[in-house]
Amino acid sequence: MSDDNSLQTGMVTCTAPVNIAVIKYWGKRNEDLILPINSSLSVTLHQDQLKTTTTVAISRSFEEDRLWLNGNEEDISHPRLQSCLREIRRLARKRRNNVNPDFDAAALSHKVHICSINNFPTAAGLASSAAGYACLVYTLARVFGVEGELSAIARQGSGSACRSMYGGFVQWVLGEQDNGKDSLAQQVVPESHWPELRVLVLVVSADRKPIGSTSGMQTSVKTSLLLKHRAQTIVPKRMTEMIEAVHQKDFSHFAELTMKDSNQFHATCLDTYPPIFYLNSVSQQIVNVVHRYNSHYGETRAGYTFDAGPNAVIFMLEQHVPEFVQVVQHVFPSENNGGKFIKGLPVDDTFLSEELKQDIGLNPMPNRISYIISTKAGPGPCVVEDPSQHLLDFDGMPKKAC
Repeated sequence: MSDDNSLQTGMVTCTAPVNIAVIKYWGKRNEDLILPINSSLSVTLHQDQLKTTTTVAISRSFEEDRLWLNGNEEDISHPRLQSCLREIRRLARKRRNNVNPDFDAAALSHKVHICSINNFPTAAGLASSAAGYACLVYTLARVFGVEGELSAIARQGSGSACRSMYGGFVQWVLGEQDNGKDSLAQQVVPESHWPELRVLVLVVSADRKPIGSTSGMQTSVKTSLLLKHRAQTIVPKRMTEMIEAVHQKDFSHFAELTMKDSNQFHATCLDTYPPIFYLNSVSQQIVNVVHRYNSHYGETRAGYTFDAGPNAVIFMLEQHVPEFVQVVQHVFPSENNGGKFIKGLPVDDTFLSEELKQDIGLNPMPNRISYIISTKAGPGPCVVEDPSQHLLDFDGMPKKAC
């Protein structure tokens, strides 16, 4: 490692959150700009449980742009990543000319080293690309002194990344312009709006999903008539209803809309030719558990959603979390009886009545859920102020711990 700190022009570390869509984005009307065929709405999850951390360094000593992801060097020439880099540098150059003439112009031509890690499974249908590109764009912007609206740049890396640029409940507006300038993310309400809301991520599989979202969307847009109907007719009305449910903190309506939209998204995957299967038998059993749990109480106490993978995200109010976790452990018993089965926010033990067990009435599926992440809505990206948390050393190379 070099001791010459002058090699380092700038180094910034930031974190960014995962977001889970409750009104789904599936399908693009413009592949290059990543413009969606419908608007979408998501919940930003708390970074204490799920986040990407990224360090970006720029230096005149770097010979080429380089990228490390979760400890492995990756190809930095990926078109979407290059698109984000180009746009940040363009805005930095524009800002220097218009606002900050003292900014080191030479730094704009310096190469970058990027190191990024996730504290959750990558490419398993847990929105890793959303958190990753949001973190990349946010960190690059801080290094190059770019301010203002960044969601349009994050969108060009990964569509759903634009929603991870804000905390709380976030909508990605469809937009009407062909250049995509009005296809942006907007915060609906901050994370403090609904403090009682809780989120349980049931990790069924941490494996890479068999069909990536990009190729899946392309096939759906080409072949699914249901997808076209959904985008044109269903989603606009559903967005209005969902935003109203969030503002009113109407959990029953929020959860029912969330489940219906998840079901319809996966129906479009089945309507795709050839069909796409992201859910598995465990996912289907989780759906049964939620509906039987709600039926037992005669009200909607839990709502599920599944992205492009088998892992379930369950929304509920804080008061019902302990009992529902017991239900999950009853139907999906795990040999891992230690505290590691439930990660994140602590969950109290509670008694599960025989009547509820009987009404759930499903055959146990042992060891099918790896673990549960207990979390809640959280804030958007932020800067890590402690320099000891940088993922890169002073010479711009990854630390051994990364």
